Parts: sequence; C-alpha cells; structure tokens
Amino acid sequence: MSSIRLDSAKQYYATSSLVVGYALCSSLLAVINKFAITKFNYPGLLTALQYLTSALGVWVLGKLGFLHHDPFTIETAKKFLPAAIVFYLAIFTNTNLLRHANVDTFIVFRSLTPLLVALADTTFRKQPCPSKLTFMSLVIILGGAVGYVATDSAFTLTAYSWAFAYLVTITTEMVYIKHMVTSLGLNTWGFVLYNNLLSLMMAPVFWFLTGEYVDVFAALGANSGDWFDLVPFLAVSLSCVFGLAISFFGFAARKAISATAFTVTGVVNKFLTVAINVFIWDKHASPFGLLCLLFTLAGGILYQQSVTGAGSAPLQRESIASKQTDSENDGDDFGDENQGKGMPGKLASV
Repeated sequence: MSSIRLDSAKQYYATSSLVVGYALCSSLLAVINKFAITKFNYPGLLTALQYLTSALGVWVLGKLGFLHHDPFTIETAKKFLPAAIVFYLAIFTNTNLLRHANVDTFIVFRSLTPLLVALADTTFRKQPCPSKLTFMSLVIILGGAVGYVATDSAFTLTAYSWAFAYLVTITTEMVYIKHMVTSLGLNTWGFVLYNNLLSLMMAPVFWFLTGEYVDVFAALGANSGDWFDLVPFLAVSLSCVFGLAISFFGFAARKAISATAFTVTGVVNKFLTVAINVFIWDKHASPFGLLCLLFTLAGGILYQQSVTGAGSAPLQRESIASKQTDSENDGDDFGDENQGKGMPGKLASV
C-alpha cells in the first residue's frame, strides 16, 4: 500500500514538474526572444544559433538515449525541404516582427491565425463553414485586433509589414505544410531534427540576401577583437536554451496530462506572457491596447471551445513553427490526432 502511495506521489511531482517547466518556458519565451533581439540585433544569426542548438540538442539527446529521432537521409530531406523553407520564413518573419514591434503586437497577430485558417480551409480545402459560435469567436478576435492596431502608438510601417508577412507565412504553414510533412511518417523528434538542420543550412543564403552579413562583419571589425559582451551572450544563450527546453517540456507535458489540462495551461501561459511583458519593462502596449489584446485572447479561448465542442478537428491546425515561435505552442493549434505529430515551439511560440 505504501509503495503504491509512493509511486503516486512520484508521478504527481513528476507531472507537476513537467507542467511547471512547460508553463515557464512558454510564458517567458516571447519575452526572452524580444530581449535577445534587442541586445543582439542580428535576426538571421540569432535564428541560426537557435537552429544549431535545437538540432545539436536533439542529436546529442538521441545519442544518450533520452529520445528517439528518425535518421537524417538525403531522400527524406529533399521531400521535407518545402516544409523547411516555409518554416524558416515563418521564424524569420517572426524574429523581425519582434525586432521592430513589442511582444503584445506579436501576440495579437498570432491570435489572428484561426481567422485566416478558417477562411483558407473553407475557401481552398472545401471544409464546412464555421459554426455560429466559431464565427462569433473569430469576429471577437478580429475586433480586438482592429482595436489594438487602431490605438497602437508604436505603429510603424516596418513593424506591421513584418507582422503581415508573419501572418501569411504562419497561416500557410498551418493550412498546407502539416498535410505534406505528416505523409513522410517521421516521428516528433525527427520533425524537429529535419526542420532545424535544414533551416540551419538555409541560413547563410538569407544572410546574403538580406545583407545582414555586412552588419555582422562591420560590428566585428568595429570591436577590434573585443567580441565578447556578457549581456547579449546571456540573452542569446537563454533564447537558444529555452527554445530547446520548450520542445522537451511541451511534448512531455502533452503526454503526461489530458488534452483539456494542456489547453488550459496554454491559455494561462498567454496571459502570463502579457503580464510578464508589462511588469519587466516599458516595451508594451498602452492600457487600451492591452485591453484589446485581452479581448483578442478571449476570442481565441471561445474559438478553441467552439471547435472542440463541435468536433471540428479540421479547423484545429498544428503549427510547426509556432512555439518555435511560439511560445504559442500551447495546445490551441493541436487536435487530439496530433498528439504524437507536433512540432516544438522556439521563437515566439511560437
């Protein structure tokens, strides 16, 4: 009897640790990435370091026997390449959005994805029109987003150009890419390895296309060999470590608790992200903008409940990049059939 109680206690504490770890990673990741890009203003190089950390982390943990991933083959890599390109673009636009806008703006545009996914599903994939409750939730999301944009004192054309680019790429990824990559039969960590390794290989191309390499070499030359700066180093290191950690805690927590509990944790994480962002610095929206943001999040919760209650699994799209944005990989993009097929969040998360 005592051994059963001991096992139950161990399972309880293990599950609690996973949930707390996931909540901390998810709620802090967007803020950490904003801090990283503020202190290390090279988005291409920053994402490359994150890809390297995640790919190397999965490979090392696989060698140590902590996880299993599919082997990397050229044939599979060729088939996966279109997904990796869209993934890279989603992360790239995500990082530049955080570079030019605050975390609140990112969350608002990330919350708009159910609206676009529903429209795309109905228009291009011939899915049924959303129910009345789902439609109402999408209208609430849109209303909150419009109110936020209209009162955003930090509005700049550059920031919102990146926001719309991110919205297009993440929606494309949600609607199309999932169905392409799941046909390859890779396991969860295989997706992580292929995504990050192929993205790392593509990074130099974007460095040259964007001209970022000029800024990097100019900064190296200006510092005359004194290249180490503690604050940017810690910011980038935290971003990379949290990106890998949320993959582990997200998948482990999803297995350890029910889908409902995981979803509730994800909702709490979003509000924690907003609260943390408000309290730690001044890089956040106005009070009315925050109210519109909360209105948008409330619409997202209502949407989540409506598609779950109606059994509209096709409307619940899995995001590969989110939560590697996504600090947003919090369960609202996952249907039950995707429990073993998900992708980690890294750059907000997602």
